[in-house]
Amino acid sequence: MSRVLVVEDESAIAELIAINLRHAGYEVTVAETADRAQDEVVAVLPDLVVLDWMLPGQTGLQLARRWRTDPRTRELPIVMLTARADEADMITGLDAGADDYVTKPFSPKELLARIRAVLRRRAPQALDAAVDLSGLRLDPSTRRVTRQADGVVTEVKVGPTEFRLLHFLMTHPERVHSRAQLLDRVWGDHVFIEERTVDVHVKRLREALAPAQCAHWIETVRGAGYRLTQPTRALSA
Repeated sequence: MSRVLVVEDESAIAELIAINLRHAGYEVTVAETADRAQDEVVAVLPDLVVLDWMLPGQTGLQLARRWRTDPRTRELPIVMLTARADEADMITGLDAGADDYVTKPFSPKELLARIRAVLRRRAPQALDAAVDLSGLRLDPSTRRVTRQADGVVTEVKVGPTEFRLLHFLMTHPERVHSRAQLLDRVWGDHVFIEERTVDVHVKRLREALAPAQCAHWIETVRGAGYRLTQPTRALSA
C-alpha cells in the first residue's frame, strides 16, 4: 500500500482528496501547513506528496524546493495542486521540483490517474544496465550521470525526470521522438500531462549537460520533436 501525504489547508478539498485516495487503496495522511508537512516527512517518508501551492506561512513551492535540496527527500514524488493555471506558473512549479501539476478545480479521477502515473514512473530502475555513449555514462543502479573526456570525469547533476528522459534518449540515439511519444515513454501516461511539459524538462536537461560539454547532443527537430544525436555527428555539425 502506497503512503500519500496530502498537504492542503482547505479542509473540504483535503477531505475530498483523502476520501478518494483511501477508496483507491492508499494510506493517507493530511497536513494543513508546510511545517506540519515537514514534520510528517521527517517522521515517515511518504511514497508521494500532493502539495498545495498556497499554504499559510511557507508556500508549497518553497517546501518543494527545500525537499529537492535534501538528500533524503530529493527523490520524493510531488504532485503540485494549485489554482494557478498560467503557463509561467506551471513552469515555476515544475522547476521547483514538482513531478506533475494539477490545477483547481480538478477531477478526483484525473488526480488519481496522475498519482498512479507518477508512482509508476518513479519505480526503481536498479536492474537496468548502465548506458555509455561516447563517454557520457548513465548508471540507473547508482542514479549517476558522468562524462569522461580528455581524461577528465565530470559529474552531471540531473533531477529524477531529466534522468529518465536522458536514459530514454541515450538508449534510442539518432531517433526523432515527438513530444507525445516522449510523454508516453518517459512520463508513462501522456493523456494527463501537457506536451509543453517536455520542453521544460528538455531545457533543464540541456542546462545540466552544459558543464559536461554535451548539451548540444540533444537536438530539436523542428515540427517533429527531439533526438539525441551521436556526438561525432554533433561535433562535425
